[in-house]
Amino acid sequence: MLSTDALLLTAYFAVLIALSILGLHRYLMVFLYYRHQRNRSVLPGRFEEPPIVTVQLPVYNELYVVERLIDAVCKLDYPGDRLEIQVLDDSTDDTAELASKRVAYHRERGIDIHYLHREDRTGFKAGALAAGLETARGELIAIFDADFVPQPDFLKATVDHFVDDGVGMVQARWGHLNRDYSLLTRVQTILLDAHFVLEHGGRNRSRCFFNFNGTAGVWRRQAIEQAGGWQHDTLTEDMDLSYRAQLAGWRFVFLPDVVAPAEIPVSMNAFKSQQARWSKGSIQTARKLLPRILASPLPFRVKFEAVFHLSANFAYPLMVLLAVLIFPSMLVRYNMGWHEMLLFDVPLFLAATMSVTSFYVVSQREIYPDWKRRLKVLPMLLSLGIGMCLNNAKAVIEAVVGKQTGFVRTPKYRIEGAGGAWGEKRYRGHGGYLPMAEVVFGVYFTATVVYALVHQIFGSLPFLILFQVGFLYTGLLSLRENYGERGGREHPAPSGLARPAQSGAR
Repeated sequence: MLSTDALLLTAYFAVLIALSILGLHRYLMVFLYYRHQRNRSVLPGRFEEPPIVTVQLPVYNELYVVERLIDAVCKLDYPGDRLEIQVLDDSTDDTAELASKRVAYHRERGIDIHYLHREDRTGFKAGALAAGLETARGELIAIFDADFVPQPDFLKATVDHFVDDGVGMVQARWGHLNRDYSLLTRVQTILLDAHFVLEHGGRNRSRCFFNFNGTAGVWRRQAIEQAGGWQHDTLTEDMDLSYRAQLAGWRFVFLPDVVAPAEIPVSMNAFKSQQARWSKGSIQTARKLLPRILASPLPFRVKFEAVFHLSANFAYPLMVLLAVLIFPSMLVRYNMGWHEMLLFDVPLFLAATMSVTSFYVVSQREIYPDWKRRLKVLPMLLSLGIGMCLNNAKAVIEAVVGKQTGFVRTPKYRIEGAGGAWGEKRYRGHGGYLPMAEVVFGVYFTATVVYALVHQIFGSLPFLILFQVGFLYTGLLSLRENYGERGGREHPAPSGLARPAQSGAR
C-alpha cells in the first residue's frame, strides 16, 4: 500500500504531466498554423448585387459606449438600401434613453436603423439576437457588441466571402482601442491576439471547427436557422451556435487581416467576470455537444481538435491542484534527501510553460513589426494565467455540476488609448470572496519561495515566483477595487441623466 508521501508525489506528478500534455497542444496549434499556411482564406468572387445585411447591436446598460457604437455602425460604407441596423436594447438604466435618441437622430438622416427594447430579458444576449432576427430583413447578419468600433469598410471586407454558398459565418480579428492603458490591458491584448491568430488561424487553415466570438462577425441567416437558432442554455451562445452550424455542414472563414477595434476590460474584476463566463460556457457547450460531435462521421482530426478546444479550460482546476501540491511535494522530497528529484520538475514545468510562451511569441511576431517590444509583459502574462486559476476553476466546476448562473456582462467605460479614468463611473464589478483566497495563495507561495531560498532549491524559484506574483496580483487588485475608496459605490450620472433603476450585467 502506498504511503501518504508516495500518494502525494504521485498526485503531484500526475497533475504536472496532465498540464504538460495540455501545454503541448499549443505546439500543435502553431504547427497547424504553419503546416497549412497555403489554405489561407481567398475571396471566392464578388456579388453582382450586394446582399441585404442586418447589423445587430445587442446592448444592456452601456451608458458610456452605446452612442459610440451606434455612430460607428451608421458610418459603415455599404449601399443604404441594402443595409438595416437593429439596436437590441435590454437596458434598465439611462442607456435606453441615450440609445433611442441616437437611433432617432440617424433615422432622420436617412439611415434604416431601428430601436428594439425588451422588457423581458429572457435568454439575455441570445434572446435579444433571436428576437431581433424575427423582424430582420437581411440575408446576412452582422453582430457587434457595445465595446466595438467597426471600421467603415468592415462589410465590404467580409460580405463577398458569402459568394461561396457553403460559407455560414465570417469572423474578423479583434483590435484593441486601449492596449496601452495598463499592464492588465497589455497582457490581455497578447492573450486575444494568440487566440485569434493561432487558434482561429490554425483551426481554420486545417479545416477544423472554430467558433464565432460573439461579435465582429457576419452570419448567413440560413446557417443560424438551420443550426437551430440562438439558444441560451449555455453562457457562450456564440460557441454553441458555431459548433451546431458546423455540424450541420456550414463552413466558417477567419479573416486575420480584417480588424475590428474594441475596448479591453480595464478592471481586474471585469476581466475576471469575462473569463469566468467564457470558461464556464465552454464546458457547458462541451457537455451539450461533445457526445454529438464524437458520434458524428466527422474526420478524426476534427473530433480530436474539438475535444481539446471545448475542454481546454479543465486546465484551471488542475492548476489549482498543482498550486496546492507544489510545496508539500517539495518538502517531502527535501526531507527524504531526494534533492536531485527536484530537478525532475524543471523539464515538466518547461513543457507546460515554454509551449505557452512560444505560442504567444509566434502570435505577436505574425502581427506586429515591434513584436519584441510587446513581449516585455510575457512573464506577467504567465503569472496572470496562474493567478486566474481559482476564478476560472470555480466556473468550470459550476459547469460540470450543472449549476446555472446569470449572464454577467463585462462593464465598458469608453477608455481609449493610454488615458482616461473609470473609477468614478458606474457598473463596478465585485470579486466576491475569491480575492481573499487568491491573496492566501499568494502568501502561501511567498513562504514557498522563502523556503526554496533558504534551502538553496534555486531551480524551482522561477516557477514559484510566477505563482506568487500571479495570485498576489489578481487578489490584491480585486480587493483594491472591492474595498478601495470608490469601491462598489454608484456615482452620479452625466449631467442631464437620471440615476438608473438598477445597474446590472450581461
